[in-house]
Order: sequence, then C-alpha cells, then structure tokens
Amino acid sequence: MDISKLDERKARARAWFESLRDDICTALERLEDEAPATLYAGAPGRFVRTPWHRTDPTGQAGGGGVMGMMHGRLFEKVGVHCSTVHGEFAPEFRAQIPGAAEDPAFWASGISLIAHLRNPHIPAVHMNTRFIVTTKAWFGGGSDLTPVLNRRRTQEDADTIAFHAAMKSACDAHATVAPYDKYKKWCDEYFYLPHRKEPRGIGGIFYDHHDSGDWDADFAFTKDVGRAFLKIYPELVRRNFATPWTEADREEQLIRRGRYVEFNLLYDRGTIFGLKTGGNVDSILSSMPPEVKWP
Repeated sequence: MDISKLDERKARARAWFESLRDDICTALERLEDEAPATLYAGAPGRFVRTPWHRTDPTGQAGGGGVMGMMHGRLFEKVGVHCSTVHGEFAPEFRAQIPGAAEDPAFWASGISLIAHLRNPHIPAVHMNTRFIVTTKAWFGGGSDLTPVLNRRRTQEDADTIAFHAAMKSACDAHATVAPYDKYKKWCDEYFYLPHRKEPRGIGGIFYDHHDSGDWDADFAFTKDVGRAFLKIYPELVRRNFATPWTEADREEQLIRRGRYVEFNLLYDRGTIFGLKTGGNVDSILSSMPPEVKWP
C-alpha cells in the first residue's frame, strides 16, 4: 500500500479513538453529576489525564498515550485510555503477531476502557477498539458486560438483553464485514475462565485480526462499536443507579471482582500485549478493581 495512504488511515483511526475518548469521558462525568446524593456522598468525580511515553526494545522512542482515570462517587474506578505506539516487537513476541515474523516493526493506536461501579446493581464493563499495522493491518476490539450479582448474570436479565441488542446493532449495520453470531461466540469463548469453568460475564462481542479487504467498511464498523457502547452503557447506569444495595450485595460484588482479576492477569491478550510492548504499567493494570475479595 502507498505509504501516504497508510499514514492517512493511521491518522483517521487515531483521531477517532481520541474523539470517542472525549465523548465517553463527558458522558461518564455527567452520570457522576446525576447520581442521587442519598446513595452517593461527596462531590462528583472528574477524569484526571496523565500523559506517558515509552521506548521500544531497541531503546528508541516509541510513542505513548494518555491515561484517563476517575475515582468518583458513582464510578468507584474507571479508566478511559488512548495510546498510539510504534517500534519493534521484542523477539519472543513476534511469532504471536500477524506479519511481525517477517518484519518486527509495528504501529498501533486504540482506546481502552474499564469501569467498576460502587453500586453492585450496575454491571462492570469493558470496551476496547484498536488499529494495528505490521506488514499487515487490521482492527480489533469489542465490548463485554460483567454483572456482579448472580441473579443478574442471566441472558434473560433486562440489562443483558439491552447490551446484546446494542452490540448486535453495531454488527448488523455492517453485516457484510461484521458477522454478529461469529463475534458474539468469539466473545463468549474468549472471556471464559477455564480454571473456574465459568464465563467472566454475560458476553458481548469480540473481534481481532479484522481485515475484510475493505478498510473503510472495517473502520466504519469499528466506529459503530464505539458509538453503540457510548449509547447503551450510560443508559444501563441510569437504569440502576438509584437502586439501593445491601452489605450482602457488596460482598458478592467484591468476590465476583476476584474473577475479573484472575481473567485479566492470566488470560487477557490486551494486558499481555501492553506489557510485552513496553506500555504504561499503571494504564495497563488500571483494569484491576479498587477493592476485591477472595474469601
């Protein structure tokens, strides 16, 4: 591909991820303002953005990103991060990345979000979309929902139904390049804890190495995944944030968060990718819940 064309695509992808980040942060801060004071004491939280920079394994400058964190009264801990990094993959990592065995040079840009709510009735959520370039180029990402109360972890739960419908709409709008059934199944299989023999949450969609041959169509799909998340998740938070909870609910939430930690540290590709490419450790591990229990 012509270098100028590829550079234009990189710039468009990066600009979208950063624009989506800004819109999500605004929406989540608005929820902090709206949450009822009777359940959530204190001042509404705000995101704090911290830039970071990296070097690649050769010691050369390799881009960086901005870590956005909010510890609020409604959002106990939420991170919305953007990064754009480049350089060479470490030798032991090259065989795992399409196109990197032939040439270790890479470029990657994306947005990553993880939210843990104070109220156990509000599900935790994850969303990530990215564009990666080696000798090949592809999109990846998705979003999945993790209710923390067992009675909410069913496919018949209203939040589950609404979340799946939102992810399906993002795929169905681009059905020629984004098969919903495939990406839903991929999510179910990916976010599974083999040692527990249980799923992390109720699923969503997951896709990787997505290259249909039509870059504009693939980019349009990836943007709609972000838009679908931005629409549905604030709706789910508003639906539940006035529901009071008990000490037993909080205990169940903290135990369920332990499963989240186990998955992210043992199996998550994004965690491994970030650490293997010299990413910002604080940003990578911001997915860890602020409080958790293994009774």
